[in-house]
Amino acid sequence: MDSSDQSMNELERSGAKSFFETAPPLKNSDLISDKLKEFVRRNSESATPRSIVCVTSGGTTVPLEQRCVRYIDNFSSGYRGAASTEYFVKVGYAVIFVHRRGSYQPYCRYLPEDSFLDFVQLDEESNIQVPEDRAAMVKKSIREYHKAVGEGLLLKLPFTTIFEYLQILQLVATSINCFGCHSMFYLAAAVSDFYVPWESMAEHKIQSASGPLDMRLNQVPKMLSVLRKEWAPAAFCVSFKLETDPDILIQKADAALKRYGMNVVAANLLANYKEEVVVVTSNGKTIVRRNSKDDDLEEQLVALLSKTHSEYIQLVAL
Repeated sequence: MDSSDQSMNELERSGAKSFFETAPPLKNSDLISDKLKEFVRRNSESATPRSIVCVTSGGTTVPLEQRCVRYIDNFSSGYRGAASTEYFVKVGYAVIFVHRRGSYQPYCRYLPEDSFLDFVQLDEESNIQVPEDRAAMVKKSIREYHKAVGEGLLLKLPFTTIFEYLQILQLVATSINCFGCHSMFYLAAAVSDFYVPWESMAEHKIQSASGPLDMRLNQVPKMLSVLRKEWAPAAFCVSFKLETDPDILIQKADAALKRYGMNVVAANLLANYKEEVVVVTSNGKTIVRRNSKDDDLEEQLVALLSKTHSEYIQLVAL
């Protein structure tokens, strides 16, 4: 490691330390820690070796006031994370699903966006009925969800703000570090690049009568390096890169692969992210495409990543 890389690592560690020291305390942190401890215990003591994956999903918000009325949001429906969670469970992973409140959830992605009431009907006796063409799908989803939870393969942890997200990510990473190379991070959440430090944030609602709003946003510390080098150094790490300009997408993915020590960067364009993802590794690039409108691209993506993760585990074991 040259001196410039060492200086950058020190800067990132310092930035991360400062962020956590000044962030508002995570609500229910003891409860989250207890849930993680039990989830890890259950899956680490299973009869057969089990891999574990932390799937992050949805976008983080940046509060503009401590008693928040206004905030900056990041675009992400959470569909990819929710769908991928289902497929990770299907191929045998235990999944910690760190998700934005109100975003898509595994096993109920088919529900209408406007209202659950559009999905059900009342019969003549006012009993709730699911239309026959949907009943089979509902039963399958309920069965799969309860099976995943009952077997201890799914733990859901919600967040809203950038402060909550990064504190939960740190708790998860340090909790599953004991799995070593059998752990994976699938970082599909859209994480804010900029934020307002808590101590410099207005306590109450910012008044419009004060005139134009002039606010300075700080850069969120780059936590990928800290995750990779300190919190869970043996984990297999997959990050996502979303761009709107196709001319810089692969260049940015390659840079993230090298800069943060990721094992995989999944690169996608906003214009077709539901149809195609480019999986970038140190060995090359693989394009994953959705076969048809009825298929999930995430099924193929998870299959490729679980295979790549298995190869990584075998390589570490040598």
